[in-house]
Amino acid sequence: MTAHRIFDWTPQAVVFDCDGTLVDSERHWQQARDIVLRENGVAPDPEFAERSKGLHYTECGALMARLAGTPDADEEMTQQLLARFRALVAQDPVAVRGAQALVRTLSRRAPLAVASNCPADVVEFCLKAVGMRHHFRHVVVPEPGVLPKPRPDAYVEAARRLGVDCGNALAVEDSVNGLKAAVNAGLRVIGVGREPSREAVALADLWVDSLDDPQLVAWAESRPPITARREDADHPRSASAHPMVPRQANRAQSGTRATP
Repeated sequence: MTAHRIFDWTPQAVVFDCDGTLVDSERHWQQARDIVLRENGVAPDPEFAERSKGLHYTECGALMARLAGTPDADEEMTQQLLARFRALVAQDPVAVRGAQALVRTLSRRAPLAVASNCPADVVEFCLKAVGMRHHFRHVVVPEPGVLPKPRPDAYVEAARRLGVDCGNALAVEDSVNGLKAAVNAGLRVIGVGREPSREAVALADLWVDSLDDPQLVAWAESRPPITARREDADHPRSASAHPMVPRQANRAQSGTRATP
């Protein structure tokens, strides 16, 4: 039970994943993957869908090339995947339920960033398309020196750019690979999505079905605004009634789902 690690705490920064967390683009990735596989003579199956979720797009292209029996065509398959995805998102950009309101609320209370496995131009386009780009100070994607999720690099870099220690930052994620990246970077983590796997729930401090979860919204709205927190820093008050709880050693038993 570690929901208190979220609800009894105020993060100094919040880092969101993009696909499936802020923008309902995971379905576009899945459609793009399915289209490209079929064009290359492969019938996609549920196992492939699960294996590919949250993968960096280049790793996904390599996986698809192997499935198609043409492992040397990984770069070509990756470009096909990106082209299909961009076309699908352009036709139908949709924000994840509750994302816009939560981002707006938290942006008044902490600096925000995005950490994604997607190309920077794709993330920028998606966030602008759903009206959220202006809320985020930084967008961090894989680049030289920043390895893709599930490595922790993107979250470490996002916290660095926001000027906070990883232990004082919150991550919001929907995939196992993203959750692993955030946990290994040392952030506290909220997982979001319906029907999560046991592994996903175990990795998260708190799991919610959607970003408009009433408990999550109430917590976000109750956090002090940035200006008030600056005043508190200048004029310290007595110790909190809810001291910070150290990260538990056995993370596999730590996930807690929010209850209605």
